[in-house]
Amino acid sequence: MLSSDRRPSRLILALACALGASGCIKPMYGGVEGAALRSELSAIAIDPIPDRVGHYLANELRFALNGTGSQVPPKYKLVIQIRERVQTPLVDTISGRATAGSVVVDADYKLVPIAGGQPVTQGVAFTFASYDRSSQRFANIRAAREAEIRDARSLADQIRTRLAAALAGA
Repeated sequence: MLSSDRRPSRLILALACALGASGCIKPMYGGVEGAALRSELSAIAIDPIPDRVGHYLANELRFALNGTGSQVPPKYKLVIQIRERVQTPLVDTISGRATAGSVVVDADYKLVPIAGGQPVTQGVAFTFASYDRSSQRFANIRAAREAEIRDARSLADQIRTRLAAALAGA
């Protein structure tokens, strides 16, 4: 009987904590603050990123940061250095050929004000995408390219979220 008497008090305590903390949490992309954040994100210019994965990543970031295509004068410059490598985690024991591959991409990013000064944020984003390999050479090339595109999308999502969090906290 003692445990059943404690249940309502625990429920009331949990509700009181939830209601007390509800004022501390605000949506990042909603309301007036969200409009200001979207404006800040669209004011980011992306430096050219070398290589094919860099091209895919730059395109994904342009769309993620300013999907409306509005012309906003840049306030920030995003500098990204990428490293790409292909790993073969699965090898056929009979033929000795790789049956799968993983494209691994690391992106060092830095958001710097156009006017100069200290970086607003910087960090490293990491992702990998696997693909099946076959005996057809062109199928392998296309599968690896699709893995690069998936990596670019994932990196763009990670970097956009980190940039938004940094700009929302600034």
